[in-house]
Amino acid sequence: MVVKVAEIGINHNGDVNIAKNLINTAKSGGADYVKFQKRTVDLIYSREELEKPRQSPWGTTTREQKEGLELSQEDYVEIDSFCKNVGIKWFGSPWDVQSVDFLTQFNPDYLKVASALITDFGLLLKMKETGIPLIVSTGMSDEKEIEGVTTFLGDQIEYLLHCTSTYPCDSSEVNLSCITTLKKKYPQYKIGFSNHSSQIVFVPASVALGAEMTEFHITLDRAMYGSDQAASIGPQGIFRICSYVDQVDLARGDGQKKVYDSELPVLKKLRKH
Repeated sequence: MVVKVAEIGINHNGDVNIAKNLINTAKSGGADYVKFQKRTVDLIYSREELEKPRQSPWGTTTREQKEGLELSQEDYVEIDSFCKNVGIKWFGSPWDVQSVDFLTQFNPDYLKVASALITDFGLLLKMKETGIPLIVSTGMSDEKEIEGVTTFLGDQIEYLLHCTSTYPCDSSEVNLSCITTLKKKYPQYKIGFSNHSSQIVFVPASVALGAEMTEFHITLDRAMYGSDQAASIGPQGIFRICSYVDQVDLARGDGQKKVYDSELPVLKKLRKH
């Protein structure tokens, strides 16, 4: 079965009620997991960066914008309980060492190494020390960098995901053939696809090429505030993606050419020799 991950990321805009609406939408659409991103703002950004002017719903500085996008401890406790009640699991991408500790308190099935962080070996070591199975995205990475992260993390990696880190990603740069490349080079891992296109077609297409996990950004409305909203999939698209993924996974079959029992009456009727 292909695992379907609905990436909420920061599309909740710091509002736990929006987060819960997204969780409900992902669950009703057929996703297996929802995923968040967790940052400790003062560890990720310099003071100079945080003091820069930036207009947002939360104020006029980058600090106000970045802090406005974060959910609190209480919010995540509520999210954890809400996910259990509706019957969907969740995990996150930690962007700093404190966020690793924050996420592990909830005993997630996975931690996700974001594409931007696969060369941050201090963070990778912290994630490795948790013993939690890891999902690694490979956007913005060449073969040498992928080899580096896989060598460092070893068999703690469960899924290695192909992706292109542009938001939204142009069709000419989706490069789904990399799924086949990764499957040949890393047979010890399950290979998947992280979608950054606003189109849904590439997600089921990735399954036809052998993806065992699909990840796609979701939103309630692509016109909402936020850098990831335009590259995300809306409620109707979520349902279609999950349905198409399941159908393509079923249709992919086992690759062995044979005559199905359902074909026998047609064979008897039409084949004369």
